[in-house]
Amino acid sequence: MNVSPLQELHASLGARVRPAEAGGEVVTYGDVPGEVEAGREGALLFDRTTSGLLAVAGSDATDFLHRILANEIKGLEPGTGNRNLLLTGKGKVVQVFDLAFLGEGYLLSCPPGQAGALREALDMYMFTEDLTLIDETESYAPLEIVGPKSLEVIGRVLEGAPTERGGEHATHLATFGGSAVRLVPVPVAGLPGWRVEAEPDAVPALWRALLDAGATGGGLVAHDSLRADTVTGVFGRDITADVYPQEARLDDAFSLTKGCYIGQEVVAKIDTYGGLNKQLFRLRVSHDDPVAPGTRLMREIDGEARDLGVVTSWAYSFEEDGGVVLGYVKRKHQEPGTEFQLEGTGATATLRA
Repeated sequence: MNVSPLQELHASLGARVRPAEAGGEVVTYGDVPGEVEAGREGALLFDRTTSGLLAVAGSDATDFLHRILANEIKGLEPGTGNRNLLLTGKGKVVQVFDLAFLGEGYLLSCPPGQAGALREALDMYMFTEDLTLIDETESYAPLEIVGPKSLEVIGRVLEGAPTERGGEHATHLATFGGSAVRLVPVPVAGLPGWRVEAEPDAVPALWRALLDAGATGGGLVAHDSLRADTVTGVFGRDITADVYPQEARLDDAFSLTKGCYIGQEVVAKIDTYGGLNKQLFRLRVSHDDPVAPGTRLMREIDGEARDLGVVTSWAYSFEEDGGVVLGYVKRKHQEPGTEFQLEGTGATATLRA
C-alpha cells in the first residue's frame, strides 16, 4: 500500500505521523525511551503496511529464482524462507527482501516502494520461462513486533499462534476474528521479531488488539535507535547499489555453497581472499545533534586530512546515552576507539566494536 490504512488510527491514539506525501510513517507514539525499552524488554509494535509484495509463480519459478538470487531456493521446504538478495554482475546489492516458499509459488516481501523495481529487475532475466511476476502490494499490509514478550502478546490475540519461535522465516498460520493471518519470525531492527500479515481490512482492529494485549506502539525514532545499536542497515539509506553484501553485514542473505548466481563469483572471492575496502560500523558522536547522511569521516594522517568513510544514518542511542551514526569505514581504520572528524560539523565520531 502506498499509504498506511492506520494513519487515522495512529493520529487518534496520539502518535506523531508524517504526512502521506512524506511517507506517512509513524515518527513516535510520544515516549521514545519507553518504545525502545519495550523493544528490548517487552513487545514493540511497528506499522509496516506500506511494504511491498511480489508474487512469483509458474512451473519454472524455482529454477529461475535459484539461478538469479543470492540465497538458497531449491533447498527450501514449503512453509520456509530466507532473507535474499538480487545482486549486480559485479556483486553489488540491487534489492534486499524476505522470500517465502509456499509450495506452489513464492512471496517476496520488500521495502516500501520497491515491489515494482524488484519486478522490473527480475523481468530483465526472463526469456521463455513459464513464470509470472505479480505486484500484490495493494493487498499487503504487514505489521512487525519485536521484543522478548512479543510471542506472549501475539498468543493473546491470534487463535492458533505458535508457542515458540522456531526457525527464522518459517511461516506459521493463525486467525484473527475469523480471518487468516501469516506469522513469520524475522529480525526487526536487528532483534528477534515477527512479521504479522493479515488482510488489510483487519489491520486496524488487529493493531488495537495487540496494543490492548500489552504491545507498545512504536515509530521511526525508536526503530532507528534499536537498529543503530545492532548495526543493522536499511535499504535505500545504509544499503545501496554502491556496496557488496559483506560490507553491509548481509551475511545471512547470500549463500556460499549453492553454486552460480548473479554476482556469485565476486561474493565468493571476497569470502575467500578478504579485502573488503569498507564495512558498516556504529560510531559514537561527540554531541547529540543529528548528523546528515553523506557526512564524511575524516582523519589526519601524516599531516594530511584523509577521507576514510561516510555516514549513512544517525540515531539517538539509549545504550550509548547519546548520538550515534552508522557509516562505512575504510579498511585499516576499523579498530574500536578510532576517532574521526565529522567533516563540516566540528564534531568527532568514535568507532565502536
